[in-house]
Amino acid sequence: MTDCSHTSTIRQVTPSARGCEECLALGSPWVHLRLCRTCGHVGCCDDSPHRHATAHFRATAHPMIEGYDPPEGWGWCYVDEVVVDLPDQTRQLGPIPRYV
Repeated sequence: MTDCSHTSTIRQVTPSARGCEECLALGSPWVHLRLCRTCGHVGCCDDSPHRHATAHFRATAHPMIEGYDPPEGWGWCYVDEVVVDLPDQTRQLGPIPRYV
């Protein structure tokens, strides 16, 4: 695992939505999804138009995300700016709608 001072914040979470919460509300497309491993918020990646996962980090300071859809098997710490190995992967709630 890459050195990260926030791995203790990784939790087992329930995803908050079957897609980016905010994009679903806006009717906006996304590219990939990121899952907050502190609270379960599902947001879109920085290649998406609105970058909701990063916005969630800025609003909450929850440091760890998981590459969620497609399941990518990695984590990212926003604070330390490093990829981390996750102790587990979060199961998806079901089929995720595709927009891009």
